[in-house]
Amino acid sequence: MKREPLTKEPEQPLITFSPERKSYDEIIDLLARGASSAEILAFQLSEDTQERVRFLLERNAADELTAEEASELDLLGEVGHVMQLVKLRAQEYLKTKT
Repeated sequence: MKREPLTKEPEQPLITFSPERKSYDEIIDLLARGASSAEILAFQLSEDTQERVRFLLERNAADELTAEEASELDLLGEVGHVMQLVKLRAQEYLKTKT
């Protein structure tokens, strides 16, 4: 049986996280597919995830977050921080490459 190379991204990730952890899915997919440094620098979370962050930040500012939402906002902050570090490394890599 002849194997054909995978030429396109899978329609669905093999492992998926809960909707609250969708940001993880997005970053894991980016890294797992072997994104270039330029692609990493251009990466932004999906509009749905950005909208969720805005919603949680508004609720936080109004002091209306539930405990679950507070945990989700903390998680999104951690994911954002990790992605900033990855982007910094990608930027450094591109500088040394040129």
